[in-house]
Amino acid sequence: MAAGLVFVSSGAVLVLEILGIRLLAPYVGLTLETTTTIIGTVLAGIAAGAALGGRAADRYDERRLLALLLAAGGGLAIATVPLVRGLGEALRGGGDAAAFLVTLLALFPPAAVLSAVTPTVVRLELSDLGTTGSVVGRLSAWATAGGLVGTFATGFVIVPLLPTDVAVVVVGGTLVAIGIALGAALRLAAGALAVAAVTLAAGPPCDAETGYHCARVIADPGRETGRTLVLEDLPHSYVDLADPRHLEFDYTQWIGTAIDGMPGGPLDAVFLGGGGFTLPRYVAATRPGSRSRVLEVDGDLVTLARERLGLRTGPDLAVRVGDARMTLRQEGAASADVVVGDAFGGRAVPWHLATAEFVEEIRRVLRPGGLYALNVIDYPPLSLVRAEAATLLEAFGEVALVTHEPAGGNFVFLASDEPLPPGPEGERVLDRGQVARLAADADPLRDDDAPADQLLTRRG
Repeated sequence: MAAGLVFVSSGAVLVLEILGIRLLAPYVGLTLETTTTIIGTVLAGIAAGAALGGRAADRYDERRLLALLLAAGGGLAIATVPLVRGLGEALRGGGDAAAFLVTLLALFPPAAVLSAVTPTVVRLELSDLGTTGSVVGRLSAWATAGGLVGTFATGFVIVPLLPTDVAVVVVGGTLVAIGIALGAALRLAAGALAVAAVTLAAGPPCDAETGYHCARVIADPGRETGRTLVLEDLPHSYVDLADPRHLEFDYTQWIGTAIDGMPGGPLDAVFLGGGGFTLPRYVAATRPGSRSRVLEVDGDLVTLARERLGLRTGPDLAVRVGDARMTLRQEGAASADVVVGDAFGGRAVPWHLATAEFVEEIRRVLRPGGLYALNVIDYPPLSLVRAEAATLLEAFGEVALVTHEPAGGNFVFLASDEPLPPGPEGERVLDRGQVARLAADADPLRDDDAPADQLLTRRG
């Protein structure tokens, strides 16, 4: 029983930590910094709980304390969902500071309370100082094993099978039930059940919780057939269900203009990232007979696009589910006229899709004279844009940049070994010389040094 209790309590902390990342993402985004904040805050809770739990176990009856810790930890776990949603809505878009505050108030308490279980059980098990090392070592091993099982179970079982709020309630409810079985007051269970009922009744803030995103599809009140796909807290795609030629977002218009400027006839196109599949459908509509392959890591997002955004796939618009760094290797050499990079992890291009090594893989797939169009989000001082510019200048003979600078937002790189198609009218288009001056002091991104999340400057 001692081993089981430390196993379950430690595992629950790791489950909450991973689910907490998914809970916060719709409100503060999903970046390396926010993930690091959550992990660090939960680790602080584990340390505080271990220290304070040990002191409490020396002063109070261990059995009663153990029951109280498990029941209270379960109740606090259940409360993380309404706490994150209430605070997250109030602090939406607050970035790293908001992530820290929400995590501190919502995840630190259950992590601390549940981490106090292990020293309490150790105190209960110690009957002979001569066996202290064996007892502490054995229970520490079981606690670590619980954390490992909780981590792997969350990623491979819980997230794919259960909505996040349901998973949290199940974990919290299990802990409360164990606490009551060990003698905790029933009123704790009543309070936890009330919180659980409110949590489940409120439902998640998503139309779909995919393996990677909290996804919503929002109707455009000004356009009957317009739909916006929102991932976490960021609009990612706009789709007109009736007119695939309609490009709402500026960056899609810029890429569409570049594709329109390529030699006429059908195209072979590869799209890194699907989202709402706006540009693949645009190519299908404007270049009949074209063949597009979309490399999308999130299979559930593809399903959502089929159900809510009118996506129809087939030989001319095929989807390959998997990480683009891996799936691009399956594309033949010199098999594409155009490659479009529009994959994002939060607001930053995933670092492994921004490096010189990945660009070389794109060059392998492109035919001579082929076009690479890359969408990047950044704001002054444009550290990420300048680094990506330096990376592309190493690889391509011609590089241009379409921008709304100095306001920032979306930047679209166009790169080729042949003269580039004309840029969109009315927009600022930097030629190779201007791009080179922009990137003068920047280092190219490489697999062993690509801090894309840190280089990205966020609005405000």
